[in-house]
Amino acid sequence: MEIERKFLVKTLPPLKGIPSKKLFQAYISVMPVIRIRKAQDTFLLTIKSQGNIAREEHEISINASEFQSLLNKIEGHPIEKTRYYIPLENGLTAELDIFSNHLSPLTTVEVEFPSLDAANAFIPPIWFGEDISLDHRYKNNNLAIHGLPEKASCKR
Repeated sequence: MEIERKFLVKTLPPLKGIPSKKLFQAYISVMPVIRIRKAQDTFLLTIKSQGNIAREEHEISINASEFQSLLNKIEGHPIEKTRYYIPLENGLTAELDIFSNHLSPLTTVEVEFPSLDAANAFIPPIWFGEDISLDHRYKNNNLAIHGLPEKASCKR
């Protein structure tokens, strides 16, 4: 079970020395959500259930040729982003995504939680912006299909 909240970013925190990864992902299906992702030399096929803050997620390792084959079957546009892993209090991690290409200048941040209670009790740091956890327009599968939401306040 994946339990997370997602926010726009008001201002970027200092990123010097923060670990990061370049991610490339695309969607084979948006109903149900079936995603392929490449991060360095790791390839994953992910299936996600419907839901907002809490939903099931199953990840399966695939190889580079399987990834390339599935890439021919995607819906919408691939998503490219750099993800920074920023430590927060209570052992939590902020996953800051800086999108590129057709989704630039969108910048979002997600935090995964061990429980719904922890997610509901979370007080975001000052650099976090609007809580978009319940706004389906900002789900990555919708961004791949529809692009940036019209009212996107994507400051960097």
